[in-house]
Amino acid sequence: MSVSKIYRKIILIMFFIAAPASVHAEHERESAVVKAVKKVSPVVVNISSELEIHRRTNPFSGFGMDPLFDSFFRDFFDPGYERRYKRTSLGSGVIIDGKRGFILTNEHVIEKTGKISVVLKDGREFEAQIVGADPDSDLAVLRISSKEQLPDIEMGRSDDLMIGETVFAIGNPFGFSNTVTTGVISAINRSLRTENKVFHNFIQTDASINPGNSGGPLLNIKGELIGINTAIYAKAQGIGFAIPINKAKKIVSDLIKYGEVILAWIGITVQDVNDELANYLNLPEIKGVLVKKVVDKSPAQSAGIKTGDIILSIGNKTILSEKDYQATMRGFLAGEALNIKIKRNEKNLAVSVLSKVFPRELAMDLAYSLIGITVENLSIKNKKVYNIQAQKGVMISELNNHAYLARIGARTGDVILQIDDMIIKNVKDFEKAIIKYRQKPSVVILLQRGDQLYNITVKF
Repeated sequence: MSVSKIYRKIILIMFFIAAPASVHAEHERESAVVKAVKKVSPVVVNISSELEIHRRTNPFSGFGMDPLFDSFFRDFFDPGYERRYKRTSLGSGVIIDGKRGFILTNEHVIEKTGKISVVLKDGREFEAQIVGADPDSDLAVLRISSKEQLPDIEMGRSDDLMIGETVFAIGNPFGFSNTVTTGVISAINRSLRTENKVFHNFIQTDASINPGNSGGPLLNIKGELIGINTAIYAKAQGIGFAIPINKAKKIVSDLIKYGEVILAWIGITVQDVNDELANYLNLPEIKGVLVKKVVDKSPAQSAGIKTGDIILSIGNKTILSEKDYQATMRGFLAGEALNIKIKRNEKNLAVSVLSKVFPRELAMDLAYSLIGITVENLSIKNKKVYNIQAQKGVMISELNNHAYLARIGARTGDVILQIDDMIIKNVKDFEKAIIKYRQKPSVVILLQRGDQLYNITVKF
């Protein structure tokens, strides 16, 4: 046998001896996180949303022209030279239903956008439609259409989380696909105050979460979805927050079914307990809110709640004011059971109230109690009587003189065209808007009188 053949045999033997050792070493390094990342990566998507901005400018401004010439060019090019700017915001999402193409992400990722593109890990790109979005929870559901069934995430639980357990987040910070950050659960049931609102029941983690992986999944060591990462708290450094998946599941169900979240209704109105009321009720400390009214045949009445009861807590939230009550109620969806602690005649009681959808037939009474008006559809008669120029909307037919709208000059015959982001075409739209926004601290109403439009902020 030649020397060259002997060398080749030796090299082959060494290769086969070394190869298993290399594979074995790789398996030794394959931790639980590595395995979970491999499992989950295909279901994490990149979301790119484009907003087209139209801006009218004078193309010759900024050249130090004489004011006379500048005025001439401004008039000549009126209404102005149009430029278009596109701003692309990047975020993440996770496929929750591969068969139907549903993707879960943050509402703020797709807020005020035009075309929304979704890119999978394998490079496939889809145009997405918004199924539903909920600013109060910062969750949104998108849908993409694929000829082939897509992979989807395995759902976990967020009601059995342990402080200190290992978690990891996957997202697309700065457009880099499937970036992984690891950490532990630092706290649960965290409340988070932003500029506009307060969010409750967040998971807190030290896994890095930023705008790029906002909307992506927070996972346990088994690769199960336990939360949706959110980067709404700009001041956070070394602190990440995620929306618990148990809460998200309920919201997703409503978004897919109705396109919006249907909030819980139990049928009571409450008021703060001030010093005078506390003395009258013989309360040593001011704590809780007073039940001012219980609607007949409502869930609260069925559960035994009575006028004059003091609500101390709902679920795990202590109620100290009407503001606390409204904020807490926004966290419950229709059909959920609410565990409520009340004080009655110096005794503490616990009741369970099964919430329902707000009854449409009570919407006009609600509108009168909240903003002091009732409305009716536009007709040939009332358009003639009040010289109404609007083609769509609802007319104020009755106005409480003590209500804020009356005090600032609103009057019978004025037309409501919009409430917050809802266009009001008829009474049905108005009722839907009042029910939808009933637990907000305020709404913006677009009012028309003649050919004049007014935006009015009304506190509830």
